[in-house]
Amino acid sequence: MQNKIQKITPFLWFDDQAEEAAKFYVSIFKGKNSKILSVSDMMVTFRLLGQEFMALNGGPVFKFNPAISLFVSCQGQKEVDMLWEKLSKGGKEDKCGWLTDKYGLSWQIIPKALGELMSDEDAEKSGRVFQAMLRMGKIDVKKLESAYADSSYGQSAKKRSGRSATTL
Repeated sequence: MQNKIQKITPFLWFDDQAEEAAKFYVSIFKGKNSKILSVSDMMVTFRLLGQEFMALNGGPVFKFNPAISLFVSCQGQKEVDMLWEKLSKGGKEDKCGWLTDKYGLSWQIIPKALGELMSDEDAEKSGRVFQAMLRMGKIDVKKLESAYADSSYGQSAKKRSGRSATTL
């Protein structure tokens, strides 16, 4: 059986920590489909849960920024908590499930429940979930579910602003 070749591979530019970063990511996303594939002085190729990445020791010419991020779809709160703790350590926590790791790479750590609740046909319910998410750093599934179920969620802010729950 022939190996399937990945057509698009994220290419990550590091100052000089490509191998260190790859090992860090592989240690977090454990499993048979996560491993270092090759290492040289300049390049590291690695796989995280089946997705291949290339990392370059390119020097301090370019820096990561939030214009590109890695989106991780999590099964539930336990996975969100674990990934959030490990990836944010030494980095920076941000809003709405975003964080920057210690290498400067941006991640979105998002439970599947967020998309499910926000795609509800009831605009009021999905709007409440969206408003709840805007108040969070790390996403909290129970709080999202509470906002979804509670028709009075956000009413005081809605009355003050005169806007619906689905507007910013």
